[in-house]
Amino acid sequence: MRIFSENALKDEHVLVTGATGGIGREAAKEIVRAGGHVTLTGRNEEKLKQAKKECATINGGVEIFLCKANLNEEFDRDKVVKEAMDSIGPITGLVNSAGVIGGGPLESIKEEDLRKVMELNYFSTVLFTQKVYVEMKKQGAGAIVNLSSLSGLRGTHSNTAYSASKFAIIGFTQSFALEAIENGIRVNAVCPGYVDTAMGQAAINSKGEREGRSYEEQRKLAEQGIPSGKLSEPEEVARSIVYLLSDASYNIIGESLKISGGSVMR
Repeated sequence: MRIFSENALKDEHVLVTGATGGIGREAAKEIVRAGGHVTLTGRNEEKLKQAKKECATINGGVEIFLCKANLNEEFDRDKVVKEAMDSIGPITGLVNSAGVIGGGPLESIKEEDLRKVMELNYFSTVLFTQKVYVEMKKQGAGAIVNLSSLSGLRGTHSNTAYSASKFAIIGFTQSFALEAIENGIRVNAVCPGYVDTAMGQAAINSKGEREGRSYEEQRKLAEQGIPSGKLSEPEEVARSIVYLLSDASYNIIGESLKISGGSVMR
């Protein structure tokens, strides 16, 4: 379903991290559907190639560049930014969708697991954004969308590590937005709840295992806890991201867009 003009992101170059995941891949597809050029980055080269193929099928008239990278590493962060600009040109949009789930009850969290979640979900996001921002400032315009979560707006049981990392992204989004808009760059976040992706399904399964339920039982409980009665689809999140990238949201700054099916209202 098309909801944006095919020229909504014409001549824009959007860099998408986590492009091998469900939300990142769908965001890339919506970006090219809206006429934008895209750089895809992630750790799995085969999945990146598949994402590129899907994007090219949607719009063969835009440029699509892929760059395998581990954004926890400074060398790779530098490499992605340089190669993306060398390949397509100045970066005008950034979607920070790389992330992992993880955690559990506080008493059982291992330090290495806590550091892994915070490293990718928060530290590498901030440090990579720093690299892109330096280049965006030269144009005096741009848009950045961070992927947070409903777990970044309210705590949930046995979710300490992941929730803390997503709360951190909200704080980063709001504080950085005030700096960035001084240079014509808009920064916002999207906050989905359970999304029907491999990552979302894994989160449901993990919660079910902790509470002695099958995946099917836990999913049904999750759906019953949402007023709309359904999980969000990655395409819904992707369209919200494109809206925040586009000029249609020109005066939306530092916001956290909830995609909750009615489960979180404030």
